[in-house]
Amino acid sequence: MSKKFDFKLLKNGSYIQNSVTLLLFFASWGVWWSFFQLWLTSTKNGLGLSGSAVGTIYSANSAVTLVLMFVYGALQDKLVLKRTLLVTCATLATLVGPFFTWVYAPLLKHQFVIGIIVGSIVLSAGFLAASPVLEAFAEKASRQFDFEYGQARAWGSFGYALVALLAGFLFVINPQLNFWFGSGFGLLLLLDLLFWHPAAERRVDLAQVAAGTEAKSPSLKEMFSVLKMRELWEMIIFIMFTWTFYTVFDQQMFPEFYTNLFAIPALGQHMYGTLNSIQVFFEAIMMGVVPLIMRKIGVRKTLLLGMVVMCIRIGACGFATDPVAVSLIKMLHSLEVPLFCLPVFRYFTLHFDTKLSATLYMVGFQVAAQVGQVILSTPLGAFRDHFGYSVTFRVISGIVLLAGIYAFFILKKDDQDVNGDPFIKREKKATTQLTEGNN
Repeated sequence: MSKKFDFKLLKNGSYIQNSVTLLLFFASWGVWWSFFQLWLTSTKNGLGLSGSAVGTIYSANSAVTLVLMFVYGALQDKLVLKRTLLVTCATLATLVGPFFTWVYAPLLKHQFVIGIIVGSIVLSAGFLAASPVLEAFAEKASRQFDFEYGQARAWGSFGYALVALLAGFLFVINPQLNFWFGSGFGLLLLLDLLFWHPAAERRVDLAQVAAGTEAKSPSLKEMFSVLKMRELWEMIIFIMFTWTFYTVFDQQMFPEFYTNLFAIPALGQHMYGTLNSIQVFFEAIMMGVVPLIMRKIGVRKTLLLGMVVMCIRIGACGFATDPVAVSLIKMLHSLEVPLFCLPVFRYFTLHFDTKLSATLYMVGFQVAAQVGQVILSTPLGAFRDHFGYSVTFRVISGIVLLAGIYAFFILKKDDQDVNGDPFIKREKKATTQLTEGNN
């Protein structure tokens, strides 16, 4: 694989289709999700809920999501590269506008508990649990059809960046527009998944039918056996005390924290949408760059570097009070997400059986993070209500620092216990040794 963008990828139908799929999904999600916390808390443009109430909503969403993630991961590993599950998720994404307008908002206002239950099922099934399964699908396709997963995932971030800028303007006009635009992008996603099948994927589908997919797909026993792996539980603990706190910080707290730095709420909301768009745009660029960094320094070191950036970004927000300073700190997000997510995915495919990559990614990364959110969202929301944002951010940063120290000792080196796809650095080393031996 080339160390720079290979323009031959533009002729790779699977790369283009998966890139468009990720772009449309994250556009459908990001156009409302980027302002979801503000919609819940804003007294003018939203529901005016308290921090603890918002924490309860996030906890419920995470509880349902963690169950669905295990189910989704197991199903997609059985389906391999069939799109049945993705189409189901896209159908729910298409309905997000009507759901928020006529079901979710009225229930949260008048039947809060019922609203939480119904909302957690729909949002988890259509978006929160769907996101990692689309990513796992694209990663499987990247290994099957010879393209770089990070370069395809970058288009997802690019889609999020485009709609984040639009979302800020829509939210000030009428938040319902955000949800209806989500339905529009969801419809495009559904059409993409139903009618766009690259030739290479069709050939693989026919080959799997001829050979019998059951022989290649993992059994239920194999899927549940991952819970017996000590190495997986070490990763679960690591994720729970890193990505969980990042998610609570970034989704549950930062939007309102940032907009409150401005004298006029509408100005803060506009600026947040613009800043979010710029940050995610650079995140998209870094999604393509980070695979090159991994080739230079390795998977383990890249992941540890992502932890350092995470700790600095969250901690710095605990001290900064100026909108310009906080905006500059927010830009570190564009480094943090690719430096953490891409090496985590590659870590699982490097050290674990790739046949179970979707299940392992769901359980080891996404489910672990959701379990952490179920446990921590409500108490962290109450902690923020009592002590304020600055103290809360410092505490979160300290916990992430301790998790980073733990990770330094438990993360395996790239050439240690390689039970999946060998990393490219190892392949180069073997080639070099072979060349030297021939000489």
